[in-house]
Parts: sequence; C-alpha cells; structure tokens
Amino acid sequence: MERSTIRLTMAQALVRWLTAQWTEIDGQKVPLFGGVFAIFGHGNVTCLSEALESVQGQLPTWRGQNEQSMALAAIGYAKAKRRRQIMIATSSIGPGALNMVTAAGTAHANRLPVLLIAGDTFTNRLPDPVLQQVEHFNNPAVTANDAFKAVTRYWDRITHPAQIIPSLPQAVGAMLDPADCGPAFLALPQDTQEIAFDYPAEFFEERVWSIPRPRPDRKAVADAAALLKTAKKPLIIAGGGVRYSGAEGTVARFAADHGIPVVETIAGKGGLTHHHPVHAGPIGIIGSTSANALAAEADVILAIGTRLQDFTTGSWTAFARDARFISINAARFDALKHRSLAVVGDALEAVEELQSHLGAWKAPAGHLPRAKALFDEWDKLLDEHQTPTNAPIPTYAQVVNVVNRAAGEKDTLIAAAGGIPGEVAKGWRVKAPNSFDCEFGFSCMGYEIAAGWGCAMAQEGPGAVGGTPIVMLGDGTYMMMNSDIYSAALTGHRMIVVVCDNGGFAVINRLQQFKGVPGFNNLLADCRIKDPANPLHVDFAAHARAMGAHARHVESLADLEEAMKWAQGNDGPTVISIVSDAYAWVPGDADWDVGVPEVSDRDRVQAARRHQDEIRARQRVGV
Repeated sequence: MERSTIRLTMAQALVRWLTAQWTEIDGQKVPLFGGVFAIFGHGNVTCLSEALESVQGQLPTWRGQNEQSMALAAIGYAKAKRRRQIMIATSSIGPGALNMVTAAGTAHANRLPVLLIAGDTFTNRLPDPVLQQVEHFNNPAVTANDAFKAVTRYWDRITHPAQIIPSLPQAVGAMLDPADCGPAFLALPQDTQEIAFDYPAEFFEERVWSIPRPRPDRKAVADAAALLKTAKKPLIIAGGGVRYSGAEGTVARFAADHGIPVVETIAGKGGLTHHHPVHAGPIGIIGSTSANALAAEADVILAIGTRLQDFTTGSWTAFARDARFISINAARFDALKHRSLAVVGDALEAVEELQSHLGAWKAPAGHLPRAKALFDEWDKLLDEHQTPTNAPIPTYAQVVNVVNRAAGEKDTLIAAAGGIPGEVAKGWRVKAPNSFDCEFGFSCMGYEIAAGWGCAMAQEGPGAVGGTPIVMLGDGTYMMMNSDIYSAALTGHRMIVVVCDNGGFAVINRLQQFKGVPGFNNLLADCRIKDPANPLHVDFAAHARAMGAHARHVESLADLEEAMKWAQGNDGPTVISIVSDAYAWVPGDADWDVGVPEVSDRDRVQAARRHQDEIRARQRVGV
C-alpha cells in the first residue's frame, strides 16, 4: 500500500502540526494553541517565521517587546483559560532564549502549560562559533538552551526533522497532564529548521485533545473517608488544582453537605466567592486570622489541589503536631508530602468518590457556624484597615478596597510580587469565581502587566470569564517590566493597571527591618543615590501615556474612585498611579521561616534570631 507523504521543512511541519491540534471547552471545539508570542532573531526568523506567516488566520502571531514578558503573557493566558488552551512563545538563540528562562520557572512552579520554542546553534557545527553561541570547552553539545532543563516539564532538541513526529505529542501530553503540567521547551537548531522531510500525511490529521481526569485508588478513598469521619474539627484547604479541575462547585457542595469550612491558598483564591456560606478566608502567611485560627485547631485537614508551599503552611507552623492530612492531588509528588494520606487523582473525581463514602456524616454541628463567626470577625478587621482616614497618604489596604469596589463582577484581579499579593490575598473580596490571579508560586516581579495582556486575550471565546483584567502592582515591579502596556496599546487589548508608588521595594524593606537589619538598598531613600532626602520619582502616568495608554496620576482615594470609573469606559490599556504608604500593612498572624544571622553585633538581629528559633521549635518536622 503506497504511503502518502507531504514534503515540508521541519519548521513548516511543526507549524502545520500545531494548527491541527484542537480541544473542547464547554462543548465547543477550539484550537488547542491560541496563538504565538514572537520576537524574531537570526535563530528563528528565516525558517520558523516563514512558516508562521503563512498560517496567520489559524495561528495568530503577536509581536512581543521582551522575551520574558511575552512568555509571561502566555502564562497569564493559560491561567485565565484554566489550563485548557495554550499559548506559544518563540525567541531566537542566546539572550533571547535565556530571557524566557524566568518565565519557564514561573510556569513550572505554578504548574502551568506554555510551549516555549527557541532557535539553537547548528547541528553540523561547521560555522561554529556562531553569533550568540556560548562555548563549553569540554562539551560542545551544550548550548544556552540547556538552561531550560531545570525549569521545564518537557525538554527536547530537534536535531533531525523526523524527531518532531514523536516529540510534539509528548510535549502536548506533558502540558495537558494534570499531574505533570508545566512548560514544554523545544530547541530548534538553525540548520535543522531548514531541512525538508517527507512527513506521513497522517501526522497532520486533526486531533481533539481532552484533559484527563485520573480517578483515585478505591482503597485510598475509603481510607480517607474513614479518617475524615474521626474528625471533630475538619478543615478543607482548596488550592489551585480545584480551579483547574473545575471542581469549585463540587468542593463547595461537599463542604456544605458535611459542615466543613473551606480556606483557600493563594492559587486557590477565587474558587469561591468571598461571602460563600462555607468560605472561611485565605490561609497562611498572607492569610486571614479566621483561616489561621481554624488551621491551628484542625485535627484532620483535607488538602485539595495544593502543593502546600510555605506561605500556605506558615513554614509548617500553622497546624497542630498531631493533625492528620489527607491530600487529594493529581500529582503523586504533591499528594505524598508530609506523610499525608495520599489520594492521587483529579480533584473533581476524587471529591465525588469521597462523597459517596461519607454518606450522611457531618462535622459536629457548631463547627461551621464557628468558622463563619471567625470569618465575620476577619471581615470587620478588613473594614477597619480599608476605611479611609484623614492620613495624607493612603495605605495599600485602602487602595485595594477602592479598586475592589469599582471592579465589575467578572473583572479579573492580577498581582504577583511585592506588597500587593499580601494585601489582595487578604483584602480582595472576590465577586465571581475564577476572577483572581495572584502569581505567588514563583512571586515573579514583572508578571503582572504581561499577564494582564495575556488575560485580556483569553477573555475572548468559550470558557472566558469575561470582564477586564485589573493589574495591581508597586512602583518597583513596574520599573522591572512595563513594556506590555505598549503591547496592549498596539493590539487594542483592554486592561486597567493601578500602580501603587511607595518609593521602592517596600515589602522587602519591611521584612529586612523586621529581622533586625536597618533599611538598606530597598526604599529609594535608603539607596546609594544622588539626593537621598529627595529621591527622583518616576511620573508613571506620563510614562504610560508615552507608550500609548490612557493614564492619570491621582492624589486621593476619592480621585482614585473617579479614575476607576473613567478607566472602565476606556479602550486599550489604562494606567492609574497613586502614592501609597510604605509602612502600613494589614497585619498577619502566621510565621515564616527565613534565614536570620546566627551571630551578629546588632541587638535587633539577635532578637530576631531568638524569634526565628522559636518559630522553628514549633515546626512540624516532616509530618
């Protein structure tokens, strides 16, 4: 039987295959790959761009301003799509590729899919050393792209055009696997991209992918049910896996049926609305007094879709030493942490199966009402911190409250690093499910504006939350990466960016001083600058206008409220800046294990070290 083939270059075949991949969202068939963010250089412009140019109607290419930020935009898109559609980011070799490593780490830590494609050096090595090639004298096979190995779930270098036939499905499989989800990386040597090969026609047939829902082991579920039935003060910790599984409603019903309060991780925040009957607040270091009080007294904790990072567990000081954990997670690695009773499987499927084993069992009658009473107290504390005062400079909490009240029900809040994550994790009252994105797995400064651009793209089509991305960030983060304000202005994507200018890296200054070190090199006034008494401040509104955005600087909370109304009526990006207090924060009551000098001449450092020793004495060590 004669075999049908199609002769294409490797780059052309790669692009053709990508356009043939589909998925289903809410019953509608949609492209698996929503588009490509690209900055072209000599490593990807002559072959890969030739292939991408020919499919613009099927696979749109968007021009980035910075390789890191365009890959972060792809991550923001994946988050907004709840991992059901994927964006691609492509760069040239050398510095262009290495700029994407930070984004790869962000996607890896957050378990998010993005396909990264970078040019590479010549496989034949005849023109070596080529422009932007790093040379390892004892290993000529190593290139800059090997740096991605530490921060990707799937890595491959295509040294022969036939290799994409087995490699591409494996890359997609890794990105769509709930247990192994993360970034995939392909290195494309320049000479391999140009080579033609007779590809089997079947390779380009359309394929509709679905995200698997692995069911848990029956005995593990039975054991989990038996343990949960012993609980007098059970607690559910809902993580990002609940949202990616689409299990928000299932978990909420489960909690209500059995009288168990639900607290949320940073990635899980937004699975429930703020005033949902079972919601008891965010847990951990930047969490609520209500959630942390419930964690301290819980005897059985049902952790669903969370990797239990230190900001969730208070560096493992938030729970009683004899508390037992049941961990439902698609990833075995996460489910087994800290001697948890591991239920390895999809969150929705596992919770439904656990429900069938529990029957009419409920936690003691007063447990959930007590949790709601604690949550009401927390809500009142938030009100105290968010209420405007006569102080000349508003606090983060007050700014967050104004923006929160002005936000539409389906607008998505986006934050990532600095002081904003703590303030929005505590103080942002979620109005609609899946309208909150605080990237705190990697706490990547520079994620925010780029993710806002990606999120704006994701608000189109099936499964979209709708609404407008509202980005909140500090002045320090704005200075790190702001070029996608220009991207959004170029492409016409709408987002609102609120810049809180507190004169430097204020939250890390807070930690620095809390641990006994005088303010040093964080706030502008404490840096080696020309005039510390009068630091030069950036006019963020003027800067944003220069990049094509609507922009205003406001002087008060009342002005901010008016500016938010104005911003809601604008097309494209809008930037609002406001001076904010660098020293006033909503307090937290959880501990954090960080390094403090064991010896120091400073009395304050010695006191901080003693406090750190007290924290470590309370840690659950491996259990």
